[in-house]
Amino acid sequence: MRSIRSPFSRGRRLTVAATGLIAALSLTATGCGGGDDDTSAADKPSGAASQGTEGDKVQLPGNLKERLKERGIDADKWANGGWKNWDRDKWLREAKDFVNPVIEGLWKPDRMEKAKDPGTTLAAKSSYGDGGYSDPDPQPVQAKREKTPYHDYAAPVGKIFFDSPEGSMVCSGTVVKDPRNPGKSNLVWTAGHCVHAGAQGGWYRNIAFVPSYNDNGKQGAALQSATQQEIQPYGQFWADWVATSNEWIEGGAHSGSDAFAYDYAVMHVKPEQGTKSLEETVGNALDVDFTVPEAREIGTMGAWGYPAAPPYDGQVMHKCLDRPGNLSIGAQLPTMYRIGCTMTGGSSGGGWFRAVNGKSQLVSNTSMGPADNSWLAGPQLGQGAKSVYDMMSEKYGSQ
Repeated sequence: MRSIRSPFSRGRRLTVAATGLIAALSLTATGCGGGDDDTSAADKPSGAASQGTEGDKVQLPGNLKERLKERGIDADKWANGGWKNWDRDKWLREAKDFVNPVIEGLWKPDRMEKAKDPGTTLAAKSSYGDGGYSDPDPQPVQAKREKTPYHDYAAPVGKIFFDSPEGSMVCSGTVVKDPRNPGKSNLVWTAGHCVHAGAQGGWYRNIAFVPSYNDNGKQGAALQSATQQEIQPYGQFWADWVATSNEWIEGGAHSGSDAFAYDYAVMHVKPEQGTKSLEETVGNALDVDFTVPEAREIGTMGAWGYPAAPPYDGQVMHKCLDRPGNLSIGAQLPTMYRIGCTMTGGSSGGGWFRAVNGKSQLVSNTSMGPADNSWLAGPQLGQGAKSVYDMMSEKYGSQ
C-alpha cells in the first residue's frame, strides 16, 4: 500500500481524551435481566418461530410470505430447517426481501460459542494504488480486555450471531439511540458485511444481537459452566428489519472491495422474550455522529468488539485506543478512518467511539484490516449512512 505522509503529527501518545472516552463508555445499566420475562430461551421449544408467532408457523409482515412462495420458499417450514437452503435462486438479496423470523432457542450457548468470524475483516486489498490520500500505516496497538462485568463498563456493546452458507458466524455491534423513539431505541449499529453477503449473495439469516455477551469474560472450563444469565445477561434481540448501503449490496465482497468505504448497517431488533425495548433493557444507547469529523480533530478514538480469529477466541470483549489517521482505498471513494489495533475477525461491526463533552458518540465501525492484524479501518459515516439510519428510525423505530 502506498502511503503519503500526513501534514500533521500522528504520535502514538494517548491524549487526555482517552480517559474521557473510557469514562463515557462506562455505562451502568438499570438492570441486568432479559426484558420482562427472564425465562431462559433454552427452556423453550426449538421448533417455534415467529415474526409474530401463531402456533408453530412463521408469521411474516405484509405480503412477504406470498413473495417467498413465488421463490419456492415455504415460510412455514423455515424454523424446521428451511432456512438452510442457500440455493442461489432462493437466497434473498434485495432490500425489500429481508426476512428473519425468530426461532426460539436456536442460539443456545454452545451454538454461540462455536460460531466463527466471517473472515471479511482481514481480507482487504494488499494494494490500493495511489489514487487517494492515506496517512502512514499506524503502529500496532495491542487490544486490551474490557473490564468485567461488561454491563458496568460497556453495556451498549454486544455480539451479533448469524447463519451463512459457510456456517454460524459472529460480528460485533452497538446499541444506538433512535431519535424518534427517545429512551426506547431498538437500533443496533454494525457493518454491512455482518448482515449481507454483498455482490455474490444475499441477506444472512437468524441474525440476533446479544448485548454484553459473556458478561464476566469467562473462558475455557469456566465458560462451559457459565449460566445462561452470564452468557446473555439481557437476553437475545432478533433483527426484524435491517438496512445497509446500496454500495455494499451491489459491490460488497470478501476481499479487496471498494464497497468497504460503505460497509455499515443498522438493525432494528426485538426481544426474543418480553416486550421491553433494547435501550430500556440495557440501560443506555449511544448517539451517532454523521458530521464526518477530520481524523486529526478526533484526538483519541476507541474501537470495541469481540475478536474471534486467532489468537482470540471470540468469547472476550476487547478494545483499542489510538489516534486515527486516514486511509484512501480509491480516488473517487470516501476516505476511511484507520487506527492501530490487533483485533481480528469477529470484531467486525464493532463501534468506534470518541468522547464529546463527556459523552461517547459512535463515529465509525470496524470494517477491514490487513493480514498481519496490525490495524483496522472503518467507514466515514456521512449522508449515506445517515439516510440508512433515518429510514430505519422513521419506518421501523416505533414497531
